[in-house]
Amino acid sequence: MLGKKLGVDLGTINTLIWESGQIVLQEPSLVAIQIEDEARGQIRAIETGQPVREMLGKVDAEDIQIVRPVQNGVIADYEVTVAMFTYYLGKVTGRMRLFKPTAMMSVPYGANSVEKRAVYEAAIYSGVREVLTIPAPLAAAIGAGLPIATPAGDMIVNIGGGITEAAVLSMSTIVRAESGRVGGLRLDEAIISYVRRKYQLNIGQPTAEAVKIQIGAAVPLPTPMTMDIQGRDARTGLPRAERITTNEVVEALAETLGQIAQVVKTVLSATPPELASDIIDRGIVLTGGGALLRGIDQYLTMQTSVPVYKAENPQIAVATGAGRALEDTSLQRRLVQG
Repeated sequence: MLGKKLGVDLGTINTLIWESGQIVLQEPSLVAIQIEDEARGQIRAIETGQPVREMLGKVDAEDIQIVRPVQNGVIADYEVTVAMFTYYLGKVTGRMRLFKPTAMMSVPYGANSVEKRAVYEAAIYSGVREVLTIPAPLAAAIGAGLPIATPAGDMIVNIGGGITEAAVLSMSTIVRAESGRVGGLRLDEAIISYVRRKYQLNIGQPTAEAVKIQIGAAVPLPTPMTMDIQGRDARTGLPRAERITTNEVVEALAETLGQIAQVVKTVLSATPPELASDIIDRGIVLTGGGALLRGIDQYLTMQTSVPVYKAENPQIAVATGAGRALEDTSLQRRLVQG
């Protein structure tokens, strides 16, 4: 009763923590490490979060390694995840905490028992007293404000940094779901590949992400935008600049967006007819950082023939839903039983 109650979205790109009705931490899931003793495998985390994002592509990999400890929505490097999460918990709860917090941790619907156990143990080792886990699509639906406790069908599509999950929900349970290891980072990679192929220009992930955010879109815009990008000429190795347009980004992202659409179509094709009828009436709700891409709701509407809407504040829906689930004791019982 005395410890803090936290909703946690341990994501591939960002870690978000919810407490008392608001997001209290939103930081990149990045850690810069130095190898102190290679023979013994000893590492030392030297920086975490936003400062590390600013280092991307600018440090010597032999001296400092930049690690994404969470890949495709699950823990890929346990030790680094613990170091990162311990640091973030300290920022939220204070390092000299008298009472350890309780946390509701989101995990991908498609995560296996080993991957779920890794999340549980990492949270306990980081200083959490009690850990509950919730499937990310269910958390996203709660965070988006969907009436999941009713018998009617609702559909959520959560596009994260490393994974896209689509789920149909009814009576606070997931009826059908599908996961695809495609998300925001794959969109960045598609832009990098396109620019290299078309302009023989090598750019880094931060530049590709900036292109996606500033001028990116899933469908052509009435008034395309342009952006100047700098990189290294693939032939001469010298610095060079090019100008890229929104319509070029649309072309670059087409294949990856098609994979995201396929995840949604797979779930729709397996949905019971009565629930499918509800979804046609209610539409599909988009959450996750990928929902911020311009026109992605229009794109998925065209691909599925079902109305698609973006949730309000889609980026924070999973952490918000995980936090709210901690306040719902009946839902907690179902999660523990599941």
